[in-house]
Amino acid sequence: MPNERLRDALLRNGLTLEQVAKAVNVDPKTVERWITKGRLPYPKHRHKLAAMAREAESYLWPDAVAPERKVETSTAEVVRVYPHRNAVPVELWDQLINDAEQAVEILVHAALFLVERPRFVKDLAAKAEVGAKIRLLFGDPDGDTIALRSEEEQLGEGTLSARIRNALAFYQPLRGVEGVDMRFHDATLYNSIFRFDDEMIINTHVYGFQGAHAPSLHLRRLSAGDLFETYSESFEAVWNLSRPATF
Repeated sequence: MPNERLRDALLRNGLTLEQVAKAVNVDPKTVERWITKGRLPYPKHRHKLAAMAREAESYLWPDAVAPERKVETSTAEVVRVYPHRNAVPVELWDQLINDAEQAVEILVHAALFLVERPRFVKDLAAKAEVGAKIRLLFGDPDGDTIALRSEEEQLGEGTLSARIRNALAFYQPLRGVEGVDMRFHDATLYNSIFRFDDEMIINTHVYGFQGAHAPSLHLRRLSAGDLFETYSESFEAVWNLSRPATF
């Protein structure tokens, strides 16, 4: 069976069979068989390929990593646990935003705290201009899910919708910017996701609590880990159900 994940990852990063073959010191036909026939590369080659493709080894070859190693590696992906999102240091947010070069992916309801940073929207625009892919998912202010969440967080009717519209006003300068894609979702969020290249902040959602008061995880992607990849796939699932943002 063809390895479509590997094919897509290499194409996405502009890598040819010849480039990959040269980097891992094999024949181009070997690389072709890894893709078209789903042949499993040796571990040393998998590590190199995963790094080149900027994907987790466990994502490209789900059955190749032993379960025990997945558990150990996923544990190592947790850099730190914070009891509340507002306990995440300002310096960490600054570092993650400033260091991101390839991708910024954000899945939230409103996340007004982000646009309270004076340069956040300008930084996203600047990163898009030099080739970074920016994908922003906001809760649909007219969606049923947002109305329910506003009630569950004891915010009052229409409060969360108003927060989303307030946040969107700050993102107006990004409309039409190449490399920036903004969408609405109506999904039930069990966590908010803030991805900056190979690092993430996961803000868990706790019934009856606002996001700022719920726990957060700082994750750093490791090739054989499953944890970072789980949240990454969750982002993709919501993205595929979303619609272009209108505001």
